[in-house]
Amino acid sequence: MFRGDRVLVAGAGVTGRSVAAALVDMGAEVTVTDGNPERLAELAVHGARLVPGLNAPPEGTSLVVTSPGWRPSSPLLTAAAAAGVEVIGDVELAWRIGQELPRPPVWLAVTGTNGKTTTVGMLESILRAAGQDAVACGNVGFAVLDAVLAGHEVLAVELSSYQLHWSNTLAPLASVVLNVAEDHLDWHGSLAEYAAAKGTIHDRASNVVHNAADEWSARLADAHAPEGAVRTAFSLATPRSGELGVVEDLLVDRAFVADPVHAAEELATLADVRPAGPHNVANALAAAALARANGVPAHAVAEGLRAYRPAAHRAVEVGEVGGVRYVNDSKATNPHAAAGSLHAHPNVVWIAGGQLKGASVDELVAGAADRLRGVVLLGIDADVIAAAVARHAPDVPVRRLLPGDDEPMTTAVSAAGALARPGDVVLLAPAAASLDMFRDYAHRGDAFVSAVRALPEPDGVDGAREQHHDGG
Repeated sequence: MFRGDRVLVAGAGVTGRSVAAALVDMGAEVTVTDGNPERLAELAVHGARLVPGLNAPPEGTSLVVTSPGWRPSSPLLTAAAAAGVEVIGDVELAWRIGQELPRPPVWLAVTGTNGKTTTVGMLESILRAAGQDAVACGNVGFAVLDAVLAGHEVLAVELSSYQLHWSNTLAPLASVVLNVAEDHLDWHGSLAEYAAAKGTIHDRASNVVHNAADEWSARLADAHAPEGAVRTAFSLATPRSGELGVVEDLLVDRAFVADPVHAAEELATLADVRPAGPHNVANALAAAALARANGVPAHAVAEGLRAYRPAAHRAVEVGEVGGVRYVNDSKATNPHAAAGSLHAHPNVVWIAGGQLKGASVDELVAGAADRLRGVVLLGIDADVIAAAVARHAPDVPVRRLLPGDDEPMTTAVSAAGALARPGDVVLLAPAAASLDMFRDYAHRGDAFVSAVRALPEPDGVDGAREQHHDGG
């Protein structure tokens, strides 16, 4: 497969390196291009030809494999399409290579605006608790192509809308769209196009899972589920036949049981789900549905959820000072993600702000208004969030950082501590991107963790609040 083929790899980042190395090993004649000559020069793939800034495929190219961030409108990809050269992404390449193996891996595929990484992490843990050779991969950080070539038997695959756009034969055993909210509209052009890209995850799936509480998730399942696919819904409500849901404090399956009409099976308890919060219970139910589609027994769901540990910067409790807990959810980079994080706690001092990229925060603030004890804002779009708080939570105190603050996160954490009372949570859930002030969301989260750990441990609650205030 691919031996002697002339393949152009578009992009010299993490994905491009993985793709180029695999194709060279398979005997393809590989050319790699990137608009960044320095990044291209760092590509250490022996046998690949490096050509910066190509705007058209070289003569004789039979396939272009693009990194997911390249837009379909880029000159190189439009030229390839005009020349009749097939363009695919790394996920599609991994699928095709996997199908040529003696034992192709099982794909359990997850997409959505928010919760993808948590869900595939939970899914990986559940599958491993069942004794399956499983790995979380894809947009989660471990390239899916590398996972296929490593020989893993079951893949818990996180897929972005970009990756799905460039996939056309992917046929997972089970798939889910967790939710859809405004994001990446600059790439897709509209919410409808963004959602449609998400929906293609179902096009050839054997089991189609959807979130009954999310309108787009349900709509995409209806539009994209192939004839004959098994349909399964999940929600936080009492499950009906063919659904997973919640009964009192239990996660319950009425889909993957012998008699879904009359029988149900307990999968786990709410206490087994970490991090806590309704959005993560929904993620756990989605992971359970995908795992059950692959034959996982009920006891492994509970064991896997208990064993799961959230990745860094995703609703991680950093510590407690003066009776106030500090939670890092820097990964909440859009309003939909921040809403889930806010609703996990009854009393919140919220640290937010950054680059909203045109997204509205009115619905977010209105929905969380009764939970807010204070708001601390930083970043370029702080005024937009402040205006929404003034409209929907006018009695909530707001502190805005000054542009000249040398260490903005230290100042923000100190100001938030001054607004918090014992029992409150100081929550970093920015609802915005980070690049106006930080390298990325991880840098922002690390700054929050460092600031919290630098807080003095008070002798008493009053002292803690005074010390925090003095630091702000």
